[in-house]
Amino acid sequence: MCGPMIHTAVAPPATSGSAGAHPASDLPVNPAGLPTAYEHGNRLTPQGSTVDPILVEIVQGTLASVEMEVETAIARTSRSPMIRDAHDFRAGIHDRQLRKLTGRSYSALVHPIARDFPLSEMNEGDVFFHNDVYESEGGIGHLPDLCVTVPVFHEGEVVAFVQAFGHHDDIGGAVPGSMPSNARTVFEEGLSVPPIKLWDAGVPNQAALRIMTRNSRMPDSLAADLDAECSACLMGARRLGELFARYGRDSIETAFDAILDATTQTYRREILGKIPDGTYVWEDYAEHDGVDEPQLHTQRITLTKTSTGGPGPGDGGPKLVIDFTGTGPQAKGPINHCGDYVGGNFLKKWLAPILRNLADTPERMAELDVNEGIVPLIEMRFPEKGTLLTPIYPAPTNARTFVILRLLGVLAGVVAKAVDGRMPADQETIRYTGVYGKDRDGNDYLMREVLGGGSGGRYYADGEDTIHVVPDSRNLPTEFTESRFPFIVERLGLAVDSGGAGRYRGGLGYEKQIRMLRDGHFMSIADRSILACWGVKGGKAGRPFEVTIDVGGPNERVVDALADAEPVLAGQVIRIRTTGGGGWGDPLDRPYDEVERDLRWGKVSFEGARADYGVVASGSADAVVIDVAASDAVRAGLRAKRGDQPFFDRGPGYATLSGGATSAEVDWV
Repeated sequence: MCGPMIHTAVAPPATSGSAGAHPASDLPVNPAGLPTAYEHGNRLTPQGSTVDPILVEIVQGTLASVEMEVETAIARTSRSPMIRDAHDFRAGIHDRQLRKLTGRSYSALVHPIARDFPLSEMNEGDVFFHNDVYESEGGIGHLPDLCVTVPVFHEGEVVAFVQAFGHHDDIGGAVPGSMPSNARTVFEEGLSVPPIKLWDAGVPNQAALRIMTRNSRMPDSLAADLDAECSACLMGARRLGELFARYGRDSIETAFDAILDATTQTYRREILGKIPDGTYVWEDYAEHDGVDEPQLHTQRITLTKTSTGGPGPGDGGPKLVIDFTGTGPQAKGPINHCGDYVGGNFLKKWLAPILRNLADTPERMAELDVNEGIVPLIEMRFPEKGTLLTPIYPAPTNARTFVILRLLGVLAGVVAKAVDGRMPADQETIRYTGVYGKDRDGNDYLMREVLGGGSGGRYYADGEDTIHVVPDSRNLPTEFTESRFPFIVERLGLAVDSGGAGRYRGGLGYEKQIRMLRDGHFMSIADRSILACWGVKGGKAGRPFEVTIDVGGPNERVVDALADAEPVLAGQVIRIRTTGGGGWGDPLDRPYDEVERDLRWGKVSFEGARADYGVVASGSADAVVIDVAASDAVRAGLRAKRGDQPFFDRGPGYATLSGGATSAEVDWV
């Protein structure tokens, strides 16, 4: 989109107590009373501006280096396990038109800062802060994600922004960890902070910091994490300022436009052309919201691909329309996600990595960035207010992970229908589990962890085991947790048979067993405990999530996937099994040598080999013997007994929530 070079944002909203607020009655407002028509997304230079391609490479490399340096600084200087050890945080770099320049990872949005604080009134050393879901323009999904934003200056004017946001251990609310599974409003979920100036020209706002830490059950960790994030972003802003000083503003901004233009053209040329023109529909579901009984909470996408009539002036190129009409009503519990702001800007960048699976090779897929360059290629259409993706304040959102993860799978599924299954099967790679109570010294503790799961099988390879959708995130090291918390990790390994059967098997989830040394409580925010990660084109669904307490003991029990305070006694074992990815293709076509390898590696049991793959094997993992003749007979019998199958396999849990149906109408092609 062409436009003049603009050095200030338009007037921010007239909200009481908002710094720099000006009347904005002529602007449309969203339900939170905030304007949505402020300036953003324009080009920095005229269409057709040229720049030395070598300089573009230098700028792009510098952006990636600064982003990595910011994240490294946060990891090295923060204090909480969730930030320092699990690495559940992200950094991003944006230009003065609020466009995301870096593509290594997703990030939040600068839009709410530019909305509330004119760029012309910002100072060097300013740090802005927010975590309010409804005032974040869709960039923050739940309150534990705290976001800091630092403007970058060149010759006295704002030229870019460095931002970081991460999931913090506790910011108040009804339960430790600030994620109450049965919350009915955001007021139960913790402290909401609209955009504020947390540092003013290098001076921290101690009053605001004291308010935030006073509301946290872990004030020291929160204070240290915020200090780490603010300092790292200020450092990143200095690095970018040096880049502008070295090459000049005009050259750098022309390079910014070139970087984003290259992404637009690459996706238009290499990715969108792989999807045939037409309209395709698919849906998937969250299974529970923590308040009502388990049911199918629908997320539906109608995908329309057109080869002409692109979104930009004179564009004429291909584009995608993603229509969420048919998505289920707003839930009473906390699984809602505020996606319908700024035209779905955050969701576009969140969902776009799925499209990379259409690249010619896996190696090429790994080279493709997702930055603001993909935004012009996607148009999003949202249903009226009051759905899972368009909740009305103050609907709770702390478990919105269920919805945004499912949307990745819905987009993958609807594209799979368009391209004859040449997309991965489903995965579910975020859930929060943990324990809390009193430690050996009688002090309060909270151990919370984000355990991954298996990714889906692909048309060319098995899925990966125990992956995490958030780049660089990881499970907590056993040595660290055992030294700090009153429990012993007795097992951390792969959950055998958890990957969905297929010509290409789904990746395996975790099995983790924790023995408590003191009485405590278990907590879990997880989905896919009834429903499973779907398989595609003959592949079978993976195994669902499951938590068992007092394994092998007199009080052994399976607990709900949404739990705030499940009691666990000293000596009892908690067993956590995370989801396996869905399978791809007919499991009866999996070569015998690959099944033998799975048996030797312990990824598939001998019973699972026969039931899921029709393979008759004997011996031990060290000496597997496959009876080829018997296996051929078993496979022939299994093929003879089965009738027509849907394109997607949802697993047996679907029937328990659908009234007995084993597939949905949209599962057939």
